[in-house]
Amino acid sequence: MSAADEETALLGLPPVAPDRTVAYGPHPDQIVDLYGPHGPCRPCGPSAGAPAPLVVLVHGGFWRAAYDRRHLSPLAALLAGRGLPVALAEYRRVGAGGGAPQTFEDVAAAIVTATAVREVPDAGGPVLVGHSAGGQLALLAAARPGTPVTRVIAVSPVADLARAHELGLGNGAVADLLGDAPGLPERLAAADPARRPPPAGVPVTILHGTADPDVPLDLSRRYAAVSPATTELRELPGVGHFAPVTPGTASCDVLFDLLCPAGVPPIPPSST
Repeated sequence: MSAADEETALLGLPPVAPDRTVAYGPHPDQIVDLYGPHGPCRPCGPSAGAPAPLVVLVHGGFWRAAYDRRHLSPLAALLAGRGLPVALAEYRRVGAGGGAPQTFEDVAAAIVTATAVREVPDAGGPVLVGHSAGGQLALLAAARPGTPVTRVIAVSPVADLARAHELGLGNGAVADLLGDAPGLPERLAAADPARRPPPAGVPVTILHGTADPDVPLDLSRRYAAVSPATTELRELPGVGHFAPVTPGTASCDVLFDLLCPAGVPPIPPSST
């Protein structure tokens, strides 16, 4: 599959309904969809008896209302089917009551709510998996005091917000997110994972395709360069922006192996 075909492949998958949905606020987008686990939790991590972690998925879409969580529902269902409890977070986005700081506050609240309603005994805090702009949101949430997070996996993330703004990614998506009122440099610094990384006790793994046409790999390399002690960058040769979150691809199996290295064998890949 070419990088250009990846978006069509992901968005062409039918959405998968959750097992249930919980609200964390009054706005229609302040909700979390819950999936699984279906079947016994798989043994994960270095200990065969370790429980499967709660996985909180944060979708991307350059923070805009046109893109919602449903395109990640097939991934949520896949992970749940492999024994992981999954929470797929929605949040207010630009054009529908979102933007800074509402979007950031919503993601943090979604994580707290998901953790409370899907508590997994002895599993610690949740693992955040954020894709694209959701990678920025996951990294920023993990840096927020009081957010219960044990690990972040950022997939094709907008990990350097200042550089994304300089490049005008997403037709000026960063400016739309933060607004053009006075004080933009300060708001940019406060929302930039490259300048506000998670604390040392929260390891970060980044998956980023070398052929990503939407979010340049350079953003992840820049993030890893400023936080080398806590960041592992895995570059995926020839992979674009969407394959790592598309079930049935080899790069999506890489994501699953990061979440549960001792889990069931991965589904045979159909492409990279």
